[in-house]
Amino acid sequence: MNETNHSQVTEFVLLGLSSSKELQPVLFLIFSLLYLAILLGNFLIILTVTSDSRLHTPMYFLLANLSFIDICVASFATPKMIADLLVEHKTISFEACLTQIFCVHLFAGSEMVILVSMAYDRYVAICKPLHYMTIMSRRVCIILVLIPWSVGFIHTTSQLAFTVNLPFCGPNQVDSFFCDLPLVTKLACRDTYVISLLIVADSGFLSLSSFLLLVVSYTVILITVRSHSSASMAKARSTLTAHITVVILFFGPCIFIYVWPFSGYSVDKVLAVFYTIFTPILNPVIYTLRNKEMKAAMSKLKSRYLKPGQVSVVIRNALFLQSK
Repeated sequence: MNETNHSQVTEFVLLGLSSSKELQPVLFLIFSLLYLAILLGNFLIILTVTSDSRLHTPMYFLLANLSFIDICVASFATPKMIADLLVEHKTISFEACLTQIFCVHLFAGSEMVILVSMAYDRYVAICKPLHYMTIMSRRVCIILVLIPWSVGFIHTTSQLAFTVNLPFCGPNQVDSFFCDLPLVTKLACRDTYVISLLIVADSGFLSLSSFLLLVVSYTVILITVRSHSSASMAKARSTLTAHITVVILFFGPCIFIYVWPFSGYSVDKVLAVFYTIFTPILNPVIYTLRNKEMKAAMSKLKSRYLKPGQVSVVIRNALFLQSK
């Protein structure tokens, strides 16, 4: 059929998390609080790392960058999802939809690779401790941050190339709360089977290669740890547990979403929420609760900016200004 006889789609309809009008205000409150917690938690890590000179090390430099990426992962779609819970017609323009696709693959790709950078940092710290500061120089740390963003950009550009020229002239309902690439390509008014395979191959290659590098890195690290004393083993295990937990939390939903997306299977909204919201909120918790240095630095930061009586003074001043 001649595609020129169809009208071009200018916007998509996001079906969102739930069609229940009674449930939407509850979801609005819950996700508003969760998003606020994501921003506060990750910004707190960035502020703590930058303000405490004891944390000016490669490991915490990479951790601060992970927190920044987590903020980006949570922010590309969550604010719109929260706003859409208050409106009946949840629409998004074609250009904004492409922007969401660009952002999700940029940030997700960057996060995959920065987890590999963090694994490399732990490998050098545990397997080559005497050469750690020599190997992990400032230049190397910057490279370990630039590589994830470069890989993420290349990945998202290749993914977007599959979509930007597709003709959309019929259905425009996306069964999710954001424009996910597999769901959007299904709406094109042409056969997208080959494009769908290329999308899965592209995402699968990045996900699988990053995951395999992480598995190999942490396997070598754990083998090395076993040959050391019990004291060093306990400290290394504490750090490794946090890193491995974050890897599992990130790659679990990501792999599940992209393994079977094109055989009549819709993206599971629960896993999509977990990936875009719960993983960014869990990362700060995991890295701070098991890290004595972070907890000590945060206590120091709290005592510096929230001195005894300072909060009450701020509250009294605010109430005084309101009463005027």
